[in-house]
Amino acid sequence: MNMSFDFPLILTLLVIVTGVISLIDIIFFAKKRKAAGKKKPSVLIEYSRSFFPVLLVVLLIRSFLVQPYRVPTGSLEPTIMPGDFIAVNQFAYGLRLPVINTKIVAIGEPKRGDIALFRWPDNPSIIFVKRVVGVPGDHIVYRNKILRINGKICAQKLLGTALDVEPDMVPIPVQRKLENLVGVKHQIFIRKVGGETGSFDIVVPKGFYFMMGDNRDDSDDSRDWGFVPEANFVGKAMFIWFSWNSETSSVRWHRIGDAVK
Repeated sequence: MNMSFDFPLILTLLVIVTGVISLIDIIFFAKKRKAAGKKKPSVLIEYSRSFFPVLLVVLLIRSFLVQPYRVPTGSLEPTIMPGDFIAVNQFAYGLRLPVINTKIVAIGEPKRGDIALFRWPDNPSIIFVKRVVGVPGDHIVYRNKILRINGKICAQKLLGTALDVEPDMVPIPVQRKLENLVGVKHQIFIRKVGGETGSFDIVVPKGFYFMMGDNRDDSDDSRDWGFVPEANFVGKAMFIWFSWNSETSSVRWHRIGDAVK
């Protein structure tokens, strides 16, 4: 997801500005108005005192509990479709201060198989969502579209055929498979011909993670731009709370409430 503005930064600045204006009014101006017999403050002060508590609650919930996220692409098909809106657990990987993203309370670490949101290493203003495939110390081999983790083959079972559907693109035929990611079973899309035909053999360094999309031949992930540092993680995807099909301009009612796994 490429954001044209930094929403957490703007929200934090709004909380600070409205909070400072409200505090200055309480300390300096409220008593003077009362003494002068004035009931109403200026428009700026009135709006600041009205919006500050609302903005503060939104900031706290979004920073430390849950935030919504719209998935714009099909890199995680068939698990997550373009237009799915997912709820993200903000404290799954520890509590972090908004904007500066500094961890203040360690709660958990990303686990293999998690679908996680993180700041793209090449441009931290952009939020990506992918599956954790490799954790620190893992030996990852990807060859002939088959994953091997620490010497164990991630077996794939063919479930049938499907279409890789992307907004404003011609659907591409794919194979739908069930992959066993060293104990975590989930579905993936694989093109029978073409796609990501390259191979690699790497070890995930300490403090970093290897991320991949379930749509293996149509995903911009760690195979292209490398590892994700632990400090870049935002949270863990929990469930789909809304889903919009832009191709048919309709709601995917059957997906609402589905757990993301």
